[in-house]
Amino acid sequence: MDKVTDNNSEVYKHFSESERDNLAVMLAEGKKQVDIAKKMGRHPSTISREIKRNGSPINKTQYRANRAQMRADKRKTESHSKTRLKNPKVRSYVIKKLKEGLTPEQIAGRLKIDHPGLKTNYESIYLFIYKDRPDLVEYLVRGRRKRQKRGIKSGKRMVKLPNRTMIDKRPAEINEKTEYGHWEADTVVSRQSKYALAVVRERRLQVMFIRRIDSKTANNMRQAVIDMLKDIPAEYRKSITFDNGLENAQHEEIAKQLSVQTYFCHPYHSWEKGGVENGIGVIRRFLPKKTDFALISWQQIRSIENRLNNRPRKTLNYLSPLEVFKIALSH
Repeated sequence: MDKVTDNNSEVYKHFSESERDNLAVMLAEGKKQVDIAKKMGRHPSTISREIKRNGSPINKTQYRANRAQMRADKRKTESHSKTRLKNPKVRSYVIKKLKEGLTPEQIAGRLKIDHPGLKTNYESIYLFIYKDRPDLVEYLVRGRRKRQKRGIKSGKRMVKLPNRTMIDKRPAEINEKTEYGHWEADTVVSRQSKYALAVVRERRLQVMFIRRIDSKTANNMRQAVIDMLKDIPAEYRKSITFDNGLENAQHEEIAKQLSVQTYFCHPYHSWEKGGVENGIGVIRRFLPKKTDFALISWQQIRSIENRLNNRPRKTLNYLSPLEVFKIALSH
């Protein structure tokens, strides 16, 4: 390309498609490069460079305008692509944390805490994974490519539990997460056996506990929830929000033994207890739907519980739920 000078600056002018057509015709006619340059108003070195860069890589005497244009377009596209996560320390940290199960958003937030002075953002991490390192896709927390739409599934029978207090009557301080001690409960089922997991998660602190139960019955759920929360100080144990599954039928007994108030989501509105739903989604990363919970030991479950409670969270300023829980208990 040549320099084209105006009154204030020099502008580099790339070969156009029509110029490449003319160049190919004149080369085919046997014209010398010096004469071609003069006729096209270009410097001879520009003509020579164009032939070398975009001509045939095998036979340098051949120059095809369409092939030359394709090579030039490809080079231009590649020159505009950015190198993602150029800092090797950042790249190494991202790969390590992905394999530990953290999300790109958590990694970006935690990087500033673990390595002051280094930074990246979750979008760059996603681009790095999908564009440069597709082998790392398997380490993303959610396996689904598309989010499922919220709504009522047809054909389901509505279950009515006695003496429920609906979520509409839940106080504002619970909804707005302005105080500690408000929990959400749910279960995770196995396709391979009757065994299930009982899960509770605190709405503000985000700490989560998991227990295996022999089957998803009301009696097993009651005992599991009580076992998980009975040793929590009373000021951090004020309410539990359930869904309308039959396993929650003994909610009154749970409320009595733990001295808590219980609330219920609207039927088929499981997102109204989105904290525990999100937690279960992450549990599924470790225990997919085909997992037989009968074969999972309590040590494995405790290991998963510890890993999740030590994951940094954006909503906690990238501290982990366990770190925040310990701080709260110390006051």
